[in-house]
Amino acid sequence: MPVSNKTLKAGLMLAGSIWIATPAMAMADTEASTTPVVQANLEPTIENDRRIYDVAQFARFAPRTALDMAGQIPGFQISQVSGDRGLGEASQNVLINGQRITGKSNDAETALARIAASSVVRLEIVDGAKLDISGLNGQVLNVVTKADSLQGNFAWKPQFRKRVDTFWLSGEVNLSGKLGKGDFTLGINNNNGFRGGGWGEEIGRNASGQLLFTRDTRGQFNGDRPRLAGTYTLKSDGGSILNANAALEFFEFRRKSDYLKHESGFADIAELRRDSEDEWNFELGADYDFALGGGRLKLIGFHRFEHSPFKNLFRADPVDGSQSSGQIFNQVIDEGESVGRAEYRWKAGKTDWQISAEAAYNYLDAESEFFQMDNVGMFHPVPLPNATAKVEEKRGQVILSYGRPIAANLTLQATLGGEYSRLGVSGLNGITREFWRPKGSLSLAWKAAPNLDISTKLQRKVLQLSFFDFLASVDVRNSNSNAGNPLLVPPQSWLLNFEANRSLGKVGSIKLKIDAEAISDIVDQIPLSATEEAPGNLKSAKRLRGEVNSSFLLDSIGFKGAKLDAGLALQTVSLRDPLTGEKRPISNRGRVGWNVEFRQDIPGSNWAWGGSADDSSDYGFYRLDYYSREFRTGPMMGVFVEHKDIFGLKVRAQVYNLAGQTEGYDEVFYVDRRDGPVDFTHTGTNKYGLIYRLNVSGTF
Repeated sequence: MPVSNKTLKAGLMLAGSIWIATPAMAMADTEASTTPVVQANLEPTIENDRRIYDVAQFARFAPRTALDMAGQIPGFQISQVSGDRGLGEASQNVLINGQRITGKSNDAETALARIAASSVVRLEIVDGAKLDISGLNGQVLNVVTKADSLQGNFAWKPQFRKRVDTFWLSGEVNLSGKLGKGDFTLGINNNNGFRGGGWGEEIGRNASGQLLFTRDTRGQFNGDRPRLAGTYTLKSDGGSILNANAALEFFEFRRKSDYLKHESGFADIAELRRDSEDEWNFELGADYDFALGGGRLKLIGFHRFEHSPFKNLFRADPVDGSQSSGQIFNQVIDEGESVGRAEYRWKAGKTDWQISAEAAYNYLDAESEFFQMDNVGMFHPVPLPNATAKVEEKRGQVILSYGRPIAANLTLQATLGGEYSRLGVSGLNGITREFWRPKGSLSLAWKAAPNLDISTKLQRKVLQLSFFDFLASVDVRNSNSNAGNPLLVPPQSWLLNFEANRSLGKVGSIKLKIDAEAISDIVDQIPLSATEEAPGNLKSAKRLRGEVNSSFLLDSIGFKGAKLDAGLALQTVSLRDPLTGEKRPISNRGRVGWNVEFRQDIPGSNWAWGGSADDSSDYGFYRLDYYSREFRTGPMMGVFVEHKDIFGLKVRAQVYNLAGQTEGYDEVFYVDRRDGPVDFTHTGTNKYGLIYRLNVSGTF
């Protein structure tokens, strides 16, 4: 596949930076420690109910960044960026110097990867409800840093697979240090790029199980997402704090899938699918925190814009030259979000108060085209109502937060407020509606024992709608279409979180997490007419999820330098099917599975080795005339070997899919709708062989 100018430029910048940095780093570090890494335990010290980790405790892992350290804290996992509306209360469980990470795509992992390990002073784990930051509960990591000089780190992460393009341009380069009186970070990465695909066979059968056809499949999926991002923090002598962040990102995606269909008594059919996206987006954000009256005021601003042209083509050409068929669906999407937020917090005795106000404007502007092939091979436009439209939401909310210790080992945090939103759709069936929604939460953090922390949170949430669900769309391969639904309303839920963290001291830790959620107005497929369907609101749904994550340090049983991490997630989700009236899982919800990771840093050497295994499954996707389910045949297993000082570089070699895992899928197509007879089924497999990865990282 030809490489675009955007991807080439990003790749050259990345490769050039690594090439320039490597000799300098190597010369600086060749004389660095050639002695074996000193082993240290990962048992934290306890100060004011905070678990404190010293930087030296992570020396055995030869960390290059703050992220390398955070990833080795026993029992702690970094949460993902929240999908909640606007900026809202704090949600990610990572703070940097006591400050939440502003922005939405500026996630914690990326922010920590830009901080050099040498800039980290210490890492602290504290229960979120004990902080004066509204919205946090459970384990929260605070990374304390001090940047005294210009520092950099880089990583190059190529991947190699059979029948798939080699991924040469995966990696990152980061700088951090002082700029004037403030601190800055700057990084470029292509960590979210990918090269994928595989080969396999699809089998079609009729309702009686008789063979209809077989289809040979071959696919490749290439994506590059070069991203340039930076932050700047300035603290004045008077204690005012300015944080600013900016990011520019490109995303180029190409799917190339080829099929050859064999059906007895008919000529073979060569089918092809081509999908592409050429997106660019940017994000700007800033916050300013300063003393005012008897408290502190924080002003926050955020803006994001994305431009995404999509192209989707499917065509079928019989090899004997008879009648071809095909469809094209093209769409150009412009999305934007602007948020202004103010938080004023003050202390009254032992009580922390905060009042926040937020205003937001979101929109999605879509222009779509649908074409079908005629009997002479020409594509002609076909009307597709509700496919070209603009969805807009204007929203405001006010939240009052209250927090205080109610006993020596028990802390309460409560919030109460609401939001107003005005949601409109322009186009053929344009409509505008207004909503008032209550919001709030109640959190408790209990130090049940010196080695046991328990937290719970009950929350009333307003969930974010996908604006794409308002628009008509077409699946060009399966000829499935959504009519678009301008009457969608934002779902709401009652969410109960429970988290218990048990420290095992030098042995490790165990965490139990349970989420129970009752959702109203959940979005799933509903009938609009006898022949049309679209995403719509259903009355209610329920979700119950349990997770156990553990870390065991095996030195205590004589396995020096060894660490074992294990996790298990189980979930049940259900709603009342709008077609059959029976209870069934929620579409595309309910991913469950397990994972195990082992690592040993061999004492007296710079070598480490280990392996991992994981498996997961989901409950499938429901349309009114169709059901599909994806699955995997066995676990994904891999091993790695790592040397921490090859001319100053840390080098890791990895190989995955040792158990020969393949992907599979089942599809059921109905004569009319899912409450009637089956028409035919598809069962497919996708093989992708061994996956080889190399990770070369260093500092400069």
